Amino acid sequence: MKEILVKAYAKINLSIDVLGKRPDDYHEVLMVMQQIDLWDQVRVGWAPGEANTGAGDSGGGAEAGDHGERIGISVSSNLSYLPVDSRNLAYKAAALMAEQYGGGKSGSIIVDMEKNIPVAAGLAGGSADCAAVLHALNRIWDLKLDLKKLMELGVSLGADVSFCLAGQAALNAELNLKEDPMAGTCAVASGIGEKLALVPPLNSWILLSKPAVSLSTAQVYGGLNLQEITERPNTEELIAGLREGNLYKISKNMTNVLESYSLKEYPVIVYTKNKIVQEGKAYKALMSGSGPTVFGLYPCRKRGSAAYERLKTLNKETFLVKTL
Repeated sequence: MKEILVKAYAKINLSIDVLGKRPDDYHEVLMVMQQIDLWDQVRVGWAPGEANTGAGDSGGGAEAGDHGERIGISVSSNLSYLPVDSRNLAYKAAALMAEQYGGGKSGSIIVDMEKNIPVAAGLAGGSADCAAVLHALNRIWDLKLDLKKLMELGVSLGADVSFCLAGQAALNAELNLKEDPMAGTCAVASGIGEKLALVPPLNSWILLSKPAVSLSTAQVYGGLNLQEITERPNTEELIAGLREGNLYKISKNMTNVLESYSLKEYPVIVYTKNKIVQEGKAYKALMSGSGPTVFGLYPCRKRGSAAYERLKTLNKETFLVKTL
């Protein structure tokens, strides 16, 4: 069996602006995304031969090609409550690759995820695992797809998948895409989040803390009232701060308009934000994505560590990490 291990990194949003709603019911966004050194380990294997569609708890299979070949898909995880069937983005990624590139192949795709990124947290854990499967099968099947093509595949699975593909390419040398012009760990994302323009990455310590609630992206965007947004990020100034390496300018221009819904509906997010600012004097505290995870920027490990020791007593899923 051929297999590859991919580090699937989490992301934070340094800013999110929602510009309007599109005719297809998606929202037009402008945001800055940054990879951090918190990751899931995604092991993807390919076992040629007769398809095994009943391994683990997932079962299921995916048609591949026009000649009746079958490719089995088996997904497993260290989290017992995580769906490992067609509701899982990693499964969907395997099914898509089988459909697009499985013609003439017969066998089983086996995916095992060691989850470290909190689930339903605004950190793109599911999208990262999805991107890892696309990358892995590209290497295992020697498809030689570049990042542009992988991103075209990924956008049908999720808006954050493109950025996760870019970050994994930059950080996993064995994927052989580190020199691809679209590989990078910080980007301005537009459209629904799939159009990327690389910018210099943030250099900072990050404290992540997820309150014990879970929010879906659909819930937050569905509850968002664009007329009630009073503060928006200055994306140009934020990018200028990144290019200058100016942490003060970066933090001053970080805003997430989705907070206008999530903070109102979930006071525990407000409480977590306040605690992060108070403990260790963070430059800025902001909700990542649609939440509920809040992150704080710290210029040094010492200040971040002091805050981490206090926040982990408040929220179990608390991490001190570096930007990448």
